[in-house]
Amino acid sequence: MTKEPRLALAASETPAAQAAYQAMAGDHDWVPLSEADAVVVLGGDGFMLTVLHQMLDLKRVVPAYGLNYGTVGFMMNKVRSSRPLMQRVMRANSVSVTPLQMVARTHSGEVITAYAINEVSLLRETRQTARLEITVNDKVRMADLACDGILVATPAGSTAYNLSANGPILPLGSHMLALTPISPFRPRRWKGAILPESAEVSFRVLEPEKRPVAAVADQKEVRDIDSVTIAAARDHRLHLLFDRGASLEERIFAEQFLT
Repeated sequence: MTKEPRLALAASETPAAQAAYQAMAGDHDWVPLSEADAVVVLGGDGFMLTVLHQMLDLKRVVPAYGLNYGTVGFMMNKVRSSRPLMQRVMRANSVSVTPLQMVARTHSGEVITAYAINEVSLLRETRQTARLEITVNDKVRMADLACDGILVATPAGSTAYNLSANGPILPLGSHMLALTPISPFRPRRWKGAILPESAEVSFRVLEPEKRPVAAVADQKEVRDIDSVTIAAARDHRLHLLFDRGASLEERIFAEQFLT
């Protein structure tokens, strides 16, 4: 950034984030998100996702600079620094993140659209194993997967639920998606697939009444689905700001060497 941006300030409801919010309230001429050039986010990764989804809903996307007042803070910057906040924001490197668009069709015929920055996951609703048909780019790739669920993860989300489900870590600039089964029963040894970002992935629920399935796009859940289609929303790219030397890309890279 070459000139001082108009900044919005958003904080989670945690005591630490609220205390920081009160302490910073008089430091700048903060503006509403609708008028901002960038937003400073106080909280953890979950709250950062909430703010990013708010911008998608408002159809006003500005760069987001996070300060970690949460637990992991994978998408956030360290709180302590000798540099003033405005200088940190202006010197920060921007990382582009492409969300996924989920179109879910329920058993009642309702069509629901939602965005996911980390992943879209399909999960069984009852003790019955889910049975799913998987189609990629209009070609059926797996006629019957019996499992607890399955997910499609972005590179930014590949170190979250996807990693816990033994999915691959994807470099941020790879333009790839991870298709990862959750506790597959049949075929038992299928480990998933890595797909190009341009791929359109569809799931059809087999026996939806006997084996109901829910679809979850980050924090939004749709129950009793019949089918789901997922594709990268390249016209809704988001931008995260990171202090130099502490980018999300470096954190994703380093995650592959943790023991």
